[in-house]
Amino acid sequence: MQKQIERAAGRLLALLLAEGRRVSFAESCTGGLAAAAFTACPGASAALEMSFVTYCDRAKAQLLAVPPTLLARHTAVSAPVARAMALGAQRAAGADLALAVTGLAGPGADELGRQPGLVYLAAAWQGRTWVFRHHFPGDRQLVRQQAALAVLQLGCRVVASQI
Repeated sequence: MQKQIERAAGRLLALLLAEGRRVSFAESCTGGLAAAAFTACPGASAALEMSFVTYCDRAKAQLLAVPPTLLARHTAVSAPVARAMALGAQRAAGADLALAVTGLAGPGADELGRQPGLVYLAAAWQGRTWVFRHHFPGDRQLVRQQAALAVLQLGCRVVASQI
């Protein structure tokens, strides 16, 4: 899995450099795994604007301007919050592309009975946003790795205009 993450991060970096564009990340359940993989690539500083690890609702509200009412209505693990995280990261960083990930890594279900592996990914690029719902199998670490890989792959698809 780690090699796949590294390849996706390298591909995203190459696509961004070819376009002269910059990225920001807003991560919750992945705890910065996607940004860490991206910054492990030589030359990442030419394309990374900022990265946010907003694990708690307060951080999402303060750093990404996710409205507290949105968090209260939908919870952090939702499509509307993923979209707001991506848009907030894009605005805060002034980046061309913003990628966001929020979800339940586990080990147990949340207070609403939602099972581990439920993850929402979002991308904001050129005035458009996309949000995708996934349910990744596996333990906490595998869910986090799959989510990081998926958000990096989403970034590649968006920049390559394959979405």
